[in-house]
Amino acid sequence: METEAASVENTEASTFVIDAANENLENSISINNGEPEHNISDAEIRSIMETIAATGKFWHDWDILKGLLSHRLKQVWGEYAESQVVGDAGPQKCPLSGETYTDIKKRLDEALLCFMEGPPFTLQRLCEILLTPKSIYPNLSKLALALEKNLLVTSTISKCTDPYPPPPTLHGQSEPAEVNEEMPNNPSSPIENGVEPVEGDVDEEMVDAETNEEDTKTNEEANMGRERRRKPR
Repeated sequence: METEAASVENTEASTFVIDAANENLENSISINNGEPEHNISDAEIRSIMETIAATGKFWHDWDILKGLLSHRLKQVWGEYAESQVVGDAGPQKCPLSGETYTDIKKRLDEALLCFMEGPPFTLQRLCEILLTPKSIYPNLSKLALALEKNLLVTSTISKCTDPYPPPPTLHGQSEPAEVNEEMPNNPSSPIENGVEPVEGDVDEEMVDAETNEEDTKTNEEANMGRERRRKPR
């Protein structure tokens, strides 16, 4: 009974924290000439995105979160060298689509804002890319292609109702779990064919399989999105 009561109390406390966070975000956003503006620090935005990138879940209202991601998308474009966007002969064009990078940024932002019911199921990957874009894609053309692939999907995810993860430490990382350094004197696990299995092999295979499955789903939905764009309205 005490455990159940503690669980309910923790859930209620977490809900209160998220509601308060949403209210603070709402109060920090204003509208100027039809465009949303916010007074949320870049550190706060990064913290929210890091939580999503680490968990694959989101807790804030999608309309608010969508505006923050849109803001970050525009920031990312400015992080790349100006020479990749504008050359001596004028605006550079993406070799894959023939569009200017300014037009691509506008199109990707519109694709993000078109998600009304909830974020795309690729939200986790989007946050990973937008957090450290240059370390993943040194060239703007490859970044644009990756973002397009993750935005031209139709499946969405719902807001998480689980307790919000604990905040990071001052060093930016969660507290490490205690590790039991005591090793058993007589291991009971069998050794097959004289070779002891490496711990984590099975997990890595499962992760690879899940990653391949998600990439396949993303590619299929991205292709469907491109087909819809080609059809005359």
